[in-house]
Amino acid sequence: MTEMIQMVPGTVTLSTLEDIYRNLTPAKLDASAREPVEAAAQLVADAAAGEDAVYGINTGFGKLASTKIAPKDTATLQRNLILSHCCGVGEPLPEDKTRLMMTLKLLSMGRGASGVRWLVIEQIEQMLERGVVPVIPSQGSVGASGDLAPLAHMAAAMIGAGEAMFDGARMPSAEALKRAGLAPIVLGPKEGLGLINGTQFSTACALAGLFDAWRMAEASMTIASLSTDAIMGSTAPLIADIHALRGHAGQIDVAREMRGIMDGSEIRESHREDDTRVQDPYCIRCQPQVVGAALDVLRMAAKTLEIEANAVTDNPLVLVNEGRIVSGGNFHAEYVGFAADQIALAVAEIGAIAQRRVALMVDPTLSHDLPPFLTPDPGLNSGFMIAEVTTAALMSENKHLANPCVTDSTPTSANQEDHVSMAAHGALRLGRMNANLSVILGVEMLCAAQGVEARAPLKTSARLQDVLAMLRKDIPALAEDRYLAPDIEEASAMVRAGRVADAAGVKVTA
Repeated sequence: MTEMIQMVPGTVTLSTLEDIYRNLTPAKLDASAREPVEAAAQLVADAAAGEDAVYGINTGFGKLASTKIAPKDTATLQRNLILSHCCGVGEPLPEDKTRLMMTLKLLSMGRGASGVRWLVIEQIEQMLERGVVPVIPSQGSVGASGDLAPLAHMAAAMIGAGEAMFDGARMPSAEALKRAGLAPIVLGPKEGLGLINGTQFSTACALAGLFDAWRMAEASMTIASLSTDAIMGSTAPLIADIHALRGHAGQIDVAREMRGIMDGSEIRESHREDDTRVQDPYCIRCQPQVVGAALDVLRMAAKTLEIEANAVTDNPLVLVNEGRIVSGGNFHAEYVGFAADQIALAVAEIGAIAQRRVALMVDPTLSHDLPPFLTPDPGLNSGFMIAEVTTAALMSENKHLANPCVTDSTPTSANQEDHVSMAAHGALRLGRMNANLSVILGVEMLCAAQGVEARAPLKTSARLQDVLAMLRKDIPALAEDRYLAPDIEEASAMVRAGRVADAAGVKVTA
């Protein structure tokens, strides 16, 4: 882990959050956040000691909000809330997303409107610093009233219930805290509710999906350039004036990057004159229009998620300046749901156009004299025939997964929560979709490299030669059929790790 990140609530950028996600960088709140946090906590303590019913402080929850709770039972109320809401199921959330979720909860509570004591914040900070990672089942939230079940599992680990990971081992959270030199905390009034109300699970998963999708988009610019040279495609559709006339930033960015990547290609120069083909298929010609549109969609989602990452999304909210505790609906994750659906559409479309380039390169009737299925000895060898089928399968799967989730509301909690966002699984699916896309792009890279090398002695551009050198260091060319699954996994891992775009020097500003 790198040096601790100090965060001022309300001001944290996506680049900081990506550092936390990718590098597991521990983070804590700036000391300036302490005074407003403690002021809100005092207002809650006063309300808990009073006679008036205040939701979530001295009442039950949801449909049970009319049930008054005695002051002596408020601590039990909060513990029971956490334990009763630990109803998550499914595979545990990966550590990187869990730590990001915990960091987002710090940012939300650090705004001084949640009413928790500073020691609750310190518990999360210490768990992040010392590597105590709650086991968070990935299914069970509908994205309204907050991500109740996932956040309850996080809160359970803080109080010594449930399970956590520590030093690579899964164990009871009480044991993990002890090994890390920490102790369970006892929750005060509203603190359990402050921990489990909020959109942090959905937002963390959506942010991870955004960060990975952006990396996929950058890789696709590089790999599409390699594919263009492989089929001896034209770079005329990349001319700057074409894209300036339309005016969309993403389209302009993709065309600019691809022009730079392909600059100096001997393959391109070899067929500028006397090429009988008038136009390339859309998967070559329209890469800037398609991936550029995806970039701009991702940018819109990024703006939403950056705001949400810095937002207060629990309930009720403590308005210190007004001396009031007010119920609202900031926990409803509709914004996150829409952003997740946007990201899903972008991921699906980047994969759809990439898959068509794979199909183009393996088809001898379309690939401009490349060998069938990119094998030097077709017939005896099948080459990339079934690798292309795999990309078709994953492209189709992503199409299905890209169907909107935010429109799929269903009433819950005895119709008290009668409209929900479904942001949680809308965001969670992005991990699977990005993994699928990395395979599509990895296979495209293998095919494009094979195609470019078939054009020897002509060479591609210097930047694409760097990509080929990176690829061939780990994956040799396909001379005859071999067990391909490890090659596909290695190529897709290069895409996921950002190595492809880095090798080509591609970096597009979000």
